Amino acid sequence: MTTSEPATRMNTSMEMTPLPSHPPEGAGILHLGLGNFHRAHQAVYTAKALEHQNGPWGIVGVANQSHRIVDALKEQSGRYSVLTLDEEHPRGDVLAVHTDAFVAAEEPDRVTAFIADPAIKIITLTVTENGYYYSQVSQGLDRDAEAIQHDIAGGAPRTVIGQLARGLRARWQADAGPLAVVSCDNMNDNGNVLQAQVREMISAMDESGHAESHASADLLAWIKEHVAFPCTMVDRIVPATEERHSSMSRELTGLSDAAAVPAEPFTMWVLEDKFPAGRPAWEIAGAIFTEDVAAYELLKLRVLNSSNSLLSYLGLLLGKDLIAETLRSDPQVRTVVEHMMRTDMLPTFAAPAAIDVDKYVAELFDRFGNAAVGHRSRQVGSDGSSKLAVRITEPVLFHAERGRVPAGLALLAASYIRVFTNPASYPADITGRPEDPWSERLIEAGRLHQDPQDLVQAVLVDLGIFSERLAMAPQWLRLVAELLDTLETEGVASAIDAALARGRD
Repeated sequence: MTTSEPATRMNTSMEMTPLPSHPPEGAGILHLGLGNFHRAHQAVYTAKALEHQNGPWGIVGVANQSHRIVDALKEQSGRYSVLTLDEEHPRGDVLAVHTDAFVAAEEPDRVTAFIADPAIKIITLTVTENGYYYSQVSQGLDRDAEAIQHDIAGGAPRTVIGQLARGLRARWQADAGPLAVVSCDNMNDNGNVLQAQVREMISAMDESGHAESHASADLLAWIKEHVAFPCTMVDRIVPATEERHSSMSRELTGLSDAAAVPAEPFTMWVLEDKFPAGRPAWEIAGAIFTEDVAAYELLKLRVLNSSNSLLSYLGLLLGKDLIAETLRSDPQVRTVVEHMMRTDMLPTFAAPAAIDVDKYVAELFDRFGNAAVGHRSRQVGSDGSSKLAVRITEPVLFHAERGRVPAGLALLAASYIRVFTNPASYPADITGRPEDPWSERLIEAGRLHQDPQDLVQAVLVDLGIFSERLAMAPQWLRLVAELLDTLETEGVASAIDAALARGRD
């Protein structure tokens, strides 16, 4: 089942689904990563599809460690509210598509059992880029990560890659039938990356000599034939839930909701139609099925996500709590972000034919400026190491090969380095601190390397966060160091001016 692509996707906000009049006929989807994004995105599409065409597509939600959402869903009979945050017309809708929920860290065998259950036809994931343990250095599984080493050695998996490797082995042994495993995280070629990580984990477990890891060649052949890993692109700004959202839920829906999830009006989901055991009619809810997911994916990663990251780090350095506040603080902020979009990013790939790029860019600034969403700089800036490694490497090298220096991307890298190597560079008492698994090593790099050029070399080339191939862009690295020095000595406004001046050369 494949829908044709529309002439435009600019008006993609959709009517969300109220509490279904009938429960799902059964659970056919296992979701790993029971956070806000899943509940405001894939779950909404599924609820909308089930309103039009019922079927066995209830969702079993699996949280990694936290009980908060699991307990709330159980206490509320699977119901929760999705709040559409619009400055003029906010609305709230109640969903009930989750048939069960549990915590993987406490019940790892249940994860394996559900993956092996023939009733489960689809596994979806929202675990952020960090959850894939992808190494930019090895271009594969990060075998130096402690959690990966633990999973390779056997026992209860700590990572989603380990969970899938163990569960797919059990499904193969049970002859439980075909399956689709669907990454819904922001990575280039996410389905193929996920498949490669799982296959490498299976091989590594076999090499370790663990008792459960045998006949990996047969298992890998079975996965190739029976398990699909469709690529996807997901898009919706979903901020963290705050107390005000619980109050809003009571006002708009009447539900006293401990699992309320806020979201912007815009939503988009683009998928390859590779579902060997069937799927919900997500296209009814507005999902786009296409063979060219990569074009949408690059548009999102390079134009939207990278711009949001630049806004977040500039915002932290300016002491702005919200993305919308940063955008509204100075016209030059918008100017430099749009410069990065149009000059540094858009030339590096072919945008989807269905997209009007000028309208897309204009709508992005409307989305970033929606103060009702309350998207916080620290939330957007968290996990920047894994996010930026995916988003900027290829564009930087694209320009380097053509003798150009992308100044907006240099400002993005410089502001990221400034935030994470020097926690005193921004007022954390106002903004809070973004989280990052590399935080301690980045702070240590900041202590060891006082010279901006040395610090840039350490962070962007030597530490192993980014690809060593960035060393092939020496002029860009020098500009990053210059802008880092300007951020430190003259401030954000001067660094923006310097980046724009270089970008116009």
